[in-house]
Amino acid sequence: MVTTNYVPGKKITKVLGIIWGITVRSRGLGGNIMAGLRSLGGGEIKEYSKMLSDARATAMSRLSESATQLGANAVIEMRFDSSDIGQVMTEIVAYGTAVVVENVSGNVENVSLS
Repeated sequence: MVTTNYVPGKKITKVLGIIWGITVRSRGLGGNIMAGLRSLGGGEIKEYSKMLSDARATAMSRLSESATQLGANAVIEMRFDSSDIGQVMTEIVAYGTAVVVENVSGNVENVSLS
């Protein structure tokens, strides 16, 4: 997975389409209370930082699974997006374009997206 529109040293031989991996997360009541108390003092709210980091990892894993199911061996232009659902949940989306790449010499690369 790359955020660029190409993979260095490879050529794109097939574009399979836009793909995404989605997860929706919510802190429990206890986590929200702790985060609320921490926000009074300012600084990083570690409970939310960890939740969002875990959510991004899950979204990327699901993106990789989607690419593999389509027969892709790479994802280009990978990005994240997020939005709040109500005031208690956050949706994290990893998206990009599933492609098949091969070495510049013409050999298809067997690469695991995991």
